[in-house]
Amino acid sequence: MIKTAKKARAAKKKANVKATARKKKSTPPTKRAYAKTPKGGEITQRELRNASGQVMRALDAGASFIVTRNGVPVGELKPFQPRGFVSKAVVRLAFQNAPRVNFRRFQADLDSLVDQDATPRG
Repeated sequence: MIKTAKKARAAKKKANVKATARKKKSTPPTKRAYAKTPKGGEITQRELRNASGQVMRALDAGASFIVTRNGVPVGELKPFQPRGFVSKAVVRLAFQNAPRVNFRRFQADLDSLVDQDATPRG
């Protein structure tokens, strides 16, 4: 009788191992969050965390992103644009049709609004 119980337990264990092995084999491979570099638009916080390298490459290429958390926009990622030098000639052209400023009147307006008393207040 002891041999029969041992055989039954061994057969049951063997069946469980086969069933477990079958389950693991049948799952198809999953795709990554970004198989290609994202083009911009709205991304979730999780997508930013999981695919930060692809997002950075897209930023280098000029794409912009709105980052959301639970569907609510929380930030914007856009490519960095360093400020360039503007020549004096370009500035003059931009302001050539601007009205002239009366500096005495401008200074009087500022003095009436701003208290420049140097005495300590404490």
